[in-house]
Amino acid sequence: MRKYKVDFLYRPGLNYSDEKLQELISELQEVASCCFDELPNYQCISGSREELSDKVITIARNDKGKLIGFCSAVLLPIPGMGSIFHLGLTCVLPQARGFGLTHVLTSKVLVKYLLFYRPIGCQWISNVACVLSSLGNCSIYFRDIYPSPFFTTPSETHKKIAETINNQYRKKIHIDAEANFDDKNFVFRGSVKNTVFQKEADDLRFFHRQKYVNNYYKSIINFEEGDEVLQIGHISLFEGAKYFLKRALSINTIERQIQDAMALANLSDAKGKF
Repeated sequence: MRKYKVDFLYRPGLNYSDEKLQELISELQEVASCCFDELPNYQCISGSREELSDKVITIARNDKGKLIGFCSAVLLPIPGMGSIFHLGLTCVLPQARGFGLTHVLTSKVLVKYLLFYRPIGCQWISNVACVLSSLGNCSIYFRDIYPSPFFTTPSETHKKIAETINNQYRKKIHIDAEANFDDKNFVFRGSVKNTVFQKEADDLRFFHRQKYVNNYYKSIINFEEGDEVLQIGHISLFEGAKYFLKRALSINTIERQIQDAMALANLSDAKGKF
């Protein structure tokens, strides 16, 4: 397994020089191009200073300094609430996948933001996705996520955040201007139809490990029409650190199992040579 270094970037569009910002954008676009058939004009890979002025990003570089993955979240101001933390875009080079880098990037971007900018109290978060595994993980690991199998009635705060996102931030989070918002189920109808983000209902690669979670979200969205779910919930620094530490320990266990298996395989090969 290769070594990598993770750095935390807070709203780089506000303080990076033109040269440094363009270098970062080029690196982000290079990684993203390996994850999409067609590079979308979206989020931190759009190539503008404005788009990088409200982003919180973690980037990973290998031991040669090459950028191999990133996770970019968006800060969305909500009247009377401050900014909510919108879970955004994560991309990892194919050759760097399989050892938990995606988890490291997503955990560090959230925990470091909470540590430095929201150490006390709860931080409201949002997520838009049609990927069942993403929807399921958010519903399980964040608090009071709506919609989810565990939280079936939104509060007034949930409704306020959803209404603001629907009215003000569609472009910011790549929601089609013509998509209809189902304010009962928090679903954008037809938001990613015929785009690189649309998924198929029976694509097992994107399923959550819990069948009942898959069934719940499949019951409220239409994959053929390109629907996406808007999830709203919250988390605190303590809860985030506790969850991500648990996940990290799990990933370390998996990595040790892989290394042990490789060692046994090498030993077996060596024995066969005698």
